[in-house]
Amino acid sequence: MLNHHSYYSFKYGVLSPAEWIEWALEEGEEVLALTDINTSAACIEFSRRAREAGIKAVAGIDFCKASERQFIALARDEEAFAEMNHYLSTRLHQDLEAEAEAPLEKAYVIYPFDRAPKRNLRENEYIGLEPKDLNKLRFSPLKNQSSKMVILHPNSFRHKGDYNTHRLLRSIGENCLLSKLPAEKQAPAQWGLLNSRKLKALFSEYPEIISNSERILANCNLDFEFKNYSKSLNRIHYTDSLTGDREIIRSLCYNGLEYRYPNAGPEVYQRLEKELDVIEKRGYYSYFLINWDIVNYARRKNYFYVGRGSGANSLVAYLLRITDVDPIELDLYFERFINLSRRQPPDFDVDFSWRDRADVTRYIFERFPKASLLGSYTTFKYRAIVRELGKVLGLPGRDIDELSRARRQGGKDWDDMQKLVLRYGKRIEDFPNHLTVHASGILIPEKDISYYGSTFLPPKGFPTTHFDMYTAEDIGLHKFDILGQRGLAKIKEAVQLVKQNRPEAKELDIHQVQNFYKDPKIKDMLREGQTMACFYVESPAMRALLRKLRADTYLGLVAASSIIRPGVSASGMMAEYIRRYREPERRQYIHPKIGEILEETYGVMVYQEDVLKVAHFFAGLSLEEADVLRRGMSWKFRERNEFDTIKDKFFQNCAERGYSEAVSTEVWRQIESFGNYAFAKGHSASYAVESYQSLYLKAYYPLEYLLATINNGGGFYSVETYLNEARLAGGIVEAPCINRSEMEAVLIHPQIFLGLQMLKELEEKTAMNILRERHMNGPFENLNEFLERVEISLEQCILLIRINAFRAMEIDKKKLLWEAHFILGNAKKSAPVNELFRNTREKLVLPELESGEHEQAVDEIELLGFPLSSPFQLVPELPEGCIAAQDIAQHIGEEIRLCGYLIHVKNVTTRGQQARHMMFGTFLDQAGHFIDTVHFPPVAERYPFQGKGIYLIRGIVIEEYDFVSVEAKYIERLPYVNFEHA
Repeated sequence: MLNHHSYYSFKYGVLSPAEWIEWALEEGEEVLALTDINTSAACIEFSRRAREAGIKAVAGIDFCKASERQFIALARDEEAFAEMNHYLSTRLHQDLEAEAEAPLEKAYVIYPFDRAPKRNLRENEYIGLEPKDLNKLRFSPLKNQSSKMVILHPNSFRHKGDYNTHRLLRSIGENCLLSKLPAEKQAPAQWGLLNSRKLKALFSEYPEIISNSERILANCNLDFEFKNYSKSLNRIHYTDSLTGDREIIRSLCYNGLEYRYPNAGPEVYQRLEKELDVIEKRGYYSYFLINWDIVNYARRKNYFYVGRGSGANSLVAYLLRITDVDPIELDLYFERFINLSRRQPPDFDVDFSWRDRADVTRYIFERFPKASLLGSYTTFKYRAIVRELGKVLGLPGRDIDELSRARRQGGKDWDDMQKLVLRYGKRIEDFPNHLTVHASGILIPEKDISYYGSTFLPPKGFPTTHFDMYTAEDIGLHKFDILGQRGLAKIKEAVQLVKQNRPEAKELDIHQVQNFYKDPKIKDMLREGQTMACFYVESPAMRALLRKLRADTYLGLVAASSIIRPGVSASGMMAEYIRRYREPERRQYIHPKIGEILEETYGVMVYQEDVLKVAHFFAGLSLEEADVLRRGMSWKFRERNEFDTIKDKFFQNCAERGYSEAVSTEVWRQIESFGNYAFAKGHSASYAVESYQSLYLKAYYPLEYLLATINNGGGFYSVETYLNEARLAGGIVEAPCINRSEMEAVLIHPQIFLGLQMLKELEEKTAMNILRERHMNGPFENLNEFLERVEISLEQCILLIRINAFRAMEIDKKKLLWEAHFILGNAKKSAPVNELFRNTREKLVLPELESGEHEQAVDEIELLGFPLSSPFQLVPELPEGCIAAQDIAQHIGEEIRLCGYLIHVKNVTTRGQQARHMMFGTFLDQAGHFIDTVHFPPVAERYPFQGKGIYLIRGIVIEEYDFVSVEAKYIERLPYVNFEHA
């Protein structure tokens, strides 16, 4: 049993590793070799599942060139596995296919019968025979080499359905109709499953071949260790020894005490020594020091970063400046991050600016040469399945679109071909489609990564593993999470702009956030939900929550950052938290002990740490056991059966403490419903720090901050919405200008000139030519001179004219268009003219040209995606009787009419037996102020949104804890002017 393909043979195999193990158990197989095509992606997972089932797993790779097998390699031991992976990785990195003969010395190599080398085979090389090759063998010159032959039947398909699925996958891979799939691009139909008994019967005339096959399998003894976190596969020492690591981390921590706690009390020193003791016992000095090394590099480069997640629960991380959250101030449990009972490795999440992340990643790979990016897989999902299967089966586009929209409508009368798509679509749903890169994970192992798997080279240019994060965790490889974030780039660039434009702010230190917590202006912004453009607190839901809570403190914002999460909201705890926050007299606790434990959050579980507190102080579990419970609840690990490991003890302890079954069951229900999506408190606190930095800049330097927001791609809303916010802050938004604009938007107080990169279809090369010429030789004086100095095509020049980029020198766009056509003529491009050879062109005399009232707005919508003037001006006649957004609160309970410009829609499915669709809308009125609407299912179904534009809204004003919104009864998208006659 030397050759099996799983579905990790992408767009080829049809059985998962689990299905292979299930088959082996049914057939009584004791050993099984997994040999996926040009990948070792499944080897570790297959080995884990095989061990759990009591089956011996053999790791192999089927090396193919195009669709033609060259040879199969099987790992005798870890050195052979590393050799196989290194060879495959080298070929993949260089975009080379497998060679006809293997340069492998440690792994077993098996050549197909018809591709056997015409030379003497080495000790580790063999010839593989399929049953169909037996007749050929009798007449082959190789018939006397049975000592170097083994059985090589490719086990691939259980039945015809599997084979049909394989052919469909191959058609998708080859991007051709199933009817046009070449025979050589698909496996032969006879590659069905044959167990070892059937294979031995077929090869009964050749006992030596059978014994050779069995001997090879017996000699393959690669054995991964799973969940053995006492044996680290990661870089063991940051220096060259444990002593060296201990000395450097203690030195850094005690230096950090001077920075973080100038007057540290004994509780700080006790906590520090306790953490260092646990970190040393778990062997994590290197992990902390590598993270310190990375953020230390970032500080040297003046890169902004945020260390978040449960790592913020560590005082050591705070002292090393990996995080900026004080775990003592917030009473954060170190056990949430690391404890002696937690098997899984720690996991720091460090966010960098999206502009800086690439350089940080480059540094990591230069500093730690064995580093690899962590791989991941995209899987087949419904829409992609319908599209791909429909295409290879030759369905018309309309049928594919109908299936895509109709997500498994069982009652639909589909035709035979559509039914075929749905039937086989169910077979391949969630199959791995192709390898990709994990969003943030980097591995830094002690040994070369090839000991655990092969790597490929994605466009990022760094080696990336064929296995994913779950496999890495299985064997104890912990990842370093290096993420990119636009919010940090906004803050960094806003600070730079402030220091350039505001001499009084030269000493601004955005990291001294303690002062921001007490700032009265920021407190007002938080209470009123005036948080547009501010990190993590600008969404409609977050603005509404801030209004309801009237939260204006750091801890209040930390709590809001957590209860907004889906799991907390869906469990009803968000509503309960708001009620208890706003109405102290109505606070009731399921048990007095819960009220005592969760006093800070009014008896409601808000953070992951609250689960630890309740499990520890209420149910009497140790903090280590409580963390097992918390981790077991996570959706990422529930399928690994970790959820039930501690549940029985929870209820047993509750009963011993005299709690009623009803109380224990309700507390468990809250834990269970809450734990899936809750934030660690340190994670929320990290986000809150960044939110305060954004709020401060927005409060005191709004134009600089909003400019940085625009240049970093906006945020929750579109760039247009942030331009409106800039206008409210006193800014004047200008279209791109050839003499004032740069590639990105620039601020020349109070004007904001949009960048040339915002102009759709303007080529980057053209924009760079314009800027380079202007910076070298000064501003342009007129269109004629511009065309003499800048190489540009007529089409590109017309884009600039239509957006009014020449308005400083000529306001008549139509006149400029005529001149551009006259000067460029039929030339594909103008070319810069040497000063000596410039001729004065004949002046073009034009009659008076007329322009439509809305012509500029029409051009702006086409070229920028939105008008720079008010979109309300594009409605021929606005309805009468509409009130302004600022007056809505005066009409609680009344029916009103409003006009709003749609900027965001949130779609929601109601809970219950009959789930229905409802929506929340966010609009701007003519003054640029928010209108929030709710559309319950009957209204959502009868009056759906019809895209961007101005809407007439009729509805009832409702209020919930100071948050005012409109329950829509009717909406209508108002028509714009006829652009053809604009």
